[in-house]
Amino acid sequence: MKAFLILEDGTVFTGTSIGSKKEIISEIVFNTSMTGYLEVHTDPSYAGQAVCMTYPLIGNYGICHEDQESLRPWPDGYIVRELSRIPSNFRCEDTVQNFLKKYDIPGIAGIDTRALTKILREKGTMNGMITTNESYNLDEIIPKLKEYTTGKVVERDTCEEKHVLKGNGAKENIAKSLNERGCEVTIYPAATPAEEILKSNPDGIMLSNGPGDPKECVSIIKEVKKLYDSEVPIFAICLGHQLMALATGADTKKMKFGHRGGNHPVKDLETGRVYISSQNHGYMVDTDTLDQDVAVPAFENVNDKTNEGLKYIGKNIFTVQFHPEACPGPQDSGYLFDRFMKMMEESK
Repeated sequence: MKAFLILEDGTVFTGTSIGSKKEIISEIVFNTSMTGYLEVHTDPSYAGQAVCMTYPLIGNYGICHEDQESLRPWPDGYIVRELSRIPSNFRCEDTVQNFLKKYDIPGIAGIDTRALTKILREKGTMNGMITTNESYNLDEIIPKLKEYTTGKVVERDTCEEKHVLKGNGAKENIAKSLNERGCEVTIYPAATPAEEILKSNPDGIMLSNGPGDPKECVSIIKEVKKLYDSEVPIFAICLGHQLMALATGADTKKMKFGHRGGNHPVKDLETGRVYISSQNHGYMVDTDTLDQDVAVPAFENVNDKTNEGLKYIGKNIFTVQFHPEACPGPQDSGYLFDRFMKMMEESK
């Protein structure tokens, strides 16, 4: 069956329908990873977005549920050049096609994903529609695309109640990275009051990744400020990094097309060493708005010089924009979890 990807600038790509046949409008983004498509599917940061994979062949090693970052996939839609018909892997339990159908996610295959990526790089991230309706009307669709917003996706997609993870069986890889270092990890819903978290007397607090515009998280930012004011060591990743910056008076802004993939170089400004990192974000901290008495840049993106991390002055707090817990990788910056462990031990 034919499928169409329609962008808000009027560009139309024609391909083949994969997964669900339902019609969706979403923010269209691209990911440059060559492996890890299941981890991309199950990363909550993709809520409210349809993902284009720039690597031409997707699905060749199938689906292995043990590799999921969460219990379900999050993207609204999926866009690929070619979907492997016959996956080959001794761990393979399913195909990407079946996975998409099971979770009612529509997709499109057979389009020029390189051309799509170049459009998004040149014009910036834009909204789009995936549809199988061959009688589509651009005059009706384009205004709808321009009006679409992802909304408050953090509040919509957070866990419903707190739960504890022990041992090495966690699916969420941030929590698993802490588990592997001997931590008992309690995961709280995003809107949990800071008082409830602090009342549990934690050794440290991890602010995790998440989807959407950080400025939409107005009530959460107020709670993060209370955590900042405590003496508990804090390590924040991705959205958590942005929320901590907003909570302490800095600003964030939307990037032209964001960083999504497993091959982004970041530089440690203290040592000069460069690490290859996994990233997934469309917003960034504006370092021009930082109060230098509160925080200073700690990491920088080698490609575009955007901020990749902050060190907070006089506080046991550091934050990064990239993902040191990356799975399937790269794992160059996994040492940051060890730094967090040391910080917690020294603060006791």
